[in-house]
Amino acid sequence: MMTKYTGLMLLLLSIPCMAVEKITVVGLFKDKAIVHIDGKQRILTIGKTSPEGVKLISANSREAVIEIDGNQETYTLGTHISGEFTAPASGTTVTIAPDSTGMYEVNGSINGFLVKFVVDTGATLISMNKHHANRIGLNYKMEGEESLSETASGYAKTYLVKLKEVRVGDIVLNDVQGAVHDGEFPSVILLGNSFLGRVNMMREDKILQLKKR
Repeated sequence: MMTKYTGLMLLLLSIPCMAVEKITVVGLFKDKAIVHIDGKQRILTIGKTSPEGVKLISANSREAVIEIDGNQETYTLGTHISGEFTAPASGTTVTIAPDSTGMYEVNGSINGFLVKFVVDTGATLISMNKHHANRIGLNYKMEGEESLSETASGYAKTYLVKLKEVRVGDIVLNDVQGAVHDGEFPSVILLGNSFLGRVNMMREDKILQLKKR
C-alpha cells in the first residue's frame, strides 16, 4: 500500500539533482561545445545532456546557449560558471577546436571588418588574397610595399601592409604585419606568425589556446 509519504519520496527521487559546482567553457564551434565540468572534459552536442545534467541548446564559434537545471543562458569562450551559474566577462584567452578536416578556424576581424581566420603556424604573416583585401577595404597597391612570395606554382606578387587592428575573440592587437597576394591564393585568410608570435599559444590534446601576453 502506497502512503502519501511513500509517494512524496518517489516524487523527490524522480527530480534530478543538480550537483555541478563549476563549468568552464573551453571550446566553441558549430553545434558543439567543449566544457570542463568539475574538472572533467565534456564535448556537448545540441540536444544531448551530459551525465551531470548540462544540456547544449545551440552553439557556434562565438557563443553557446547552455541549459543548467532548467535555466538557459548564453556563454562565450573562457566563461567560468560557478554554482550560482552567472556568466562573468570573458578573459583574454581564445580556445579553438579543430574542424572535421583538422583545421583550426576562428572568427575575428581586421580593421573592424568581420573575417574568418585559419590558424597557420607556417605562415610568416597574416596572409590573404586580393578579394579579401578589397572586401576589407585595404588600399594595398597604394599603401603596401611590393614584394615577391614563393608559392607551389612559383613566385607571386605580394604587397606587405600594416593592419591597424586585428581581433581574435577577446584578443586585440594593433599594427600587425600582413601580406596581400595579388591573386586568388590563399583561398582563406591565414592567421600567421605576425599575430601568433605576439600571443602565448598552447595545445592540450587537440584543443588550441591563444592567450594575450
